[in-house]
Amino acid sequence: MLGQRTPTGPTGSTDRGKRSGPPGWAVVLAVCAGQFLVVLDVSVVNVALPSMRGALGFGETGQQWVVNGYALAFAGFLLLGGRAADLFGRKRTFLTGLGLFTAASLAGGLAQSPWMLITARAVQGLGSAVLAPTTLSILTTSFPEGPERTRAIGTWTAVGAGGGAAGGLVGGLLTDLLSWRWVLLVNVPVGALVLVGAALWLTESRGATVRRLDVPGAVLVTGGVAAIAYGIAETESHGWSSAVSLGPLIGGLAVLALFTAVEARTAQPLIPLRLFTIRSVASANTVLFTAGAATFAVWYFLSLYMQQVLHYSPIRAGLSFLPHTVAIIVGSKLAPRLMNRIDPRLIGAAGGVIAVAGALWQSRITADGTFLGIILGPGILTMLGAGLLLTPVSAVAMSGVDRGEQGLVSGLLNTSRQLGGALGLTILATAAASRSATRTSGGASGGEALASGYGLAFLIGAAFLAAGTCLVVLLPKPVPREL
Repeated sequence: MLGQRTPTGPTGSTDRGKRSGPPGWAVVLAVCAGQFLVVLDVSVVNVALPSMRGALGFGETGQQWVVNGYALAFAGFLLLGGRAADLFGRKRTFLTGLGLFTAASLAGGLAQSPWMLITARAVQGLGSAVLAPTTLSILTTSFPEGPERTRAIGTWTAVGAGGGAAGGLVGGLLTDLLSWRWVLLVNVPVGALVLVGAALWLTESRGATVRRLDVPGAVLVTGGVAAIAYGIAETESHGWSSAVSLGPLIGGLAVLALFTAVEARTAQPLIPLRLFTIRSVASANTVLFTAGAATFAVWYFLSLYMQQVLHYSPIRAGLSFLPHTVAIIVGSKLAPRLMNRIDPRLIGAAGGVIAVAGALWQSRITADGTFLGIILGPGILTMLGAGLLLTPVSAVAMSGVDRGEQGLVSGLLNTSRQLGGALGLTILATAAASRSATRTSGGASGGEALASGYGLAFLIGAAFLAAGTCLVVLLPKPVPREL
């Protein structure tokens, strides 16, 4: 049960096994609360975007960067955050990241201009990047391999996935009842409470003694990814052959190539390239990248569709996401139970197939779509399948990894998912805008043009999910362990 921990202590080392640590339920509660806040803020602003645009004067490009500013900073610095957890202590890193995240939430809620809000969102992403890797590494070093750790990871996955799904609901309620500012300000009191709980309940642990961070590596990977995302976004207005688009794309690829060269020559790299020779790590990161490219954009496009095409209020749009939240939590909690008796690869593949079916159904979106046929049905399938897919992949990737690198691998997993999500949103949003513009020039109404663009986005998302599902077979066959 999660209520008790084995006597291995927070790091699993025998020298700490002689004293008792905090109860398992307290560890799970603290780290899952932090994970919930991190993932919630990936999607909580989606429903509030039209209100933000009206209040601060955002353009279409700026509106997208409210979401991507957070996502890119989050993805780019996750690896640094994971390494910091191993080097400087998981509790200390958890508290630092949560404090930065909470302060940036306050700044964003008080923003008076677009640049202030985008900057605050980027700093939020940085805080999340420091915080997020510690959540999974604390769990995996607090519980032994086996059913107990699997249940803990299942809870962590469900809470994280539920945070992303609940973002629409929370954002809609706060925007309608208070104002868009409260989608950010609500993090301040909640973050303060979690800070107190974590300070009281978590015990310090670390996986290494050498205190060095590869800051140049983090800056290079973040800059490269941001440049590529910007270049893709510019193709909608200027085309793929324009220097405005090609410049950032080529520059971003060059920076990522430089990042790889630096990592190969650095004594203590941000990403030890040898990790990608571990089959479980390489395969799982590839699957999570493709899955993130599809699932990340679901909340964004459905929020816009409900408000701009179906003319839902923010609170109604938010409430419409509630079944999605339930579905992904059910899938995430069901997966660990099935993993005790079924090959995790089969569970992951089955989840991927279900998610692909939901995305294909969603791609049939129309301007006069109904809640049952366009939002509820396909949404439940997509999120249930995602929950069944993500838990087995995360569990397999973390098994067999040295304890001193648990935080780093955790950061890699989160990076792949968020990086896929950030680039996926840029690709899908660009494709949707291009399709909508084409339909508008052809005489379609505003609602019809937007729906057509969103339908194309979901179709591309289905292709990403299908690719990830096929890659599940590359995961290594689980080896039975003595418990």
